[in-house]
Amino acid sequence: MPVSPARAAAFEILMRIEKTDAYASEMLHSAQFAKLATADHGLMTELVMGVLRWRSVLDKTIADSCRTPSANSLLPKPESSAAPQSGGTHAPPRLRFDLEVLTALRLGTYQLLFLDRVPRHAAVNESVELVKRARKRSAAGLVNAVLRKVTKAEFNPDNCAAHPQWMLERWQREYGAEIAHKICNYDQAAPKVTIRTPPMLQPSNTAKDGAGIDREDFRRFSEQLRSEQVRLAPGRLLTRAAVVIAGDITQTVRYRERHLVIQDEASQLVALLAGRGRKILDCCAAPGGKTRILAEQNPEAEIVATELHPHRAALLKKLVPAANVKVIVGDARAMPFRSSFDCVLVDAPCSGTGTLARNPDIKWRLNPGDLDRLQAYQIEILRSAMQALSPGGRLVYSTCSLEPEEGEVVIGNVLADSFRVINCHQELLRLESQGELAWKDIDSLVRGPYLRTLPGLHPCDGFFAAILAK
Repeated sequence: MPVSPARAAAFEILMRIEKTDAYASEMLHSAQFAKLATADHGLMTELVMGVLRWRSVLDKTIADSCRTPSANSLLPKPESSAAPQSGGTHAPPRLRFDLEVLTALRLGTYQLLFLDRVPRHAAVNESVELVKRARKRSAAGLVNAVLRKVTKAEFNPDNCAAHPQWMLERWQREYGAEIAHKICNYDQAAPKVTIRTPPMLQPSNTAKDGAGIDREDFRRFSEQLRSEQVRLAPGRLLTRAAVVIAGDITQTVRYRERHLVIQDEASQLVALLAGRGRKILDCCAAPGGKTRILAEQNPEAEIVATELHPHRAALLKKLVPAANVKVIVGDARAMPFRSSFDCVLVDAPCSGTGTLARNPDIKWRLNPGDLDRLQAYQIEILRSAMQALSPGGRLVYSTCSLEPEEGEVVIGNVLADSFRVINCHQELLRLESQGELAWKDIDSLVRGPYLRTLPGLHPCDGFFAAILAK
């Protein structure tokens, strides 16, 4: 029996994510799968992201199906799962299946529970065929038996249960049960695609179109993209942001010619907090969205962007072709130059727990112990960047993490007598006065002196940012 290109590709991607350090976001947009038909590419993306978002819920459903009497003769009993925890969640059951078998079961179960337009026979039969193709033919009957017991009857997906228990409990302690629930809800839906509009659309304090861009400018820009079947709505956080509400922005001429960049609104905001300078350093700069904003905001400045990995540095050069940006391959912990800068941005590598809506695979590869390792790395980078800051200069440290260990605790570890923390609230007021900030509830964007965006409470990824002055 043939397997559709979309299901075959989804199976391959999920297997590679489990076996290697591959990330779904990179693989889904890789050249390997670019030649798939539009419909197949869409289904592939839906299957991969759906399985990753709901993996623990899928595993529990599979485990429950294995416990029925008729299945016991075919399936090994799953290891016992934990009792329900706070919030009605369960620890994900550990199923004793070969990875190929478990991946096919997850794919089939996701289709049966979440995709109304997929025929039941296609979800079951092609999952069985995937197992056969993976040289696990002896498990074909097992997969068929389990999937035929999966039913939508009384199935009510719990967004909190689709997160690791340790992660949910951390958010409940740090932000409270209500916000933790909002974060989980946000994570379980595909996030909106957000772009930063071109520099010619300058913010205006008059004749605003809801989000602060001049009505006529925004209308003309939207009409240009509408001719390519893309529709936009104004951003909710920033005036220069726009949300794609229909169409594929990556198929437009402006995107292909790199006049547009896909970038979350919170990520854009962090770059705006860096402000202006004559000599600017952007550490850990790839993929380059923040570097691009720094170049737009500081066209006369000398900007140095460092990136550890050569292939990412090459992509950064393509995304940010501005003549005043110099890209250097090097480790930010040991700057490959001797210079000082009056403006420094450190968007440090982190756990990424603020980006789970677009990177759900992080949920299943991250462990609590990773936070200490990442924090040590972040402290090294930040201390190195602080040494590169000129007296009177300012430094912005940020992560796309919800964890205090990667935010407030890092700042507490590095703050020295020669540095002080600038309150982000006053900087947000500055951006509002300049026509950049559209969000009205500024108080909700800060915790203490720091920026803290929270998915679900805000329409964006979760970011932390601190501004230091020397």
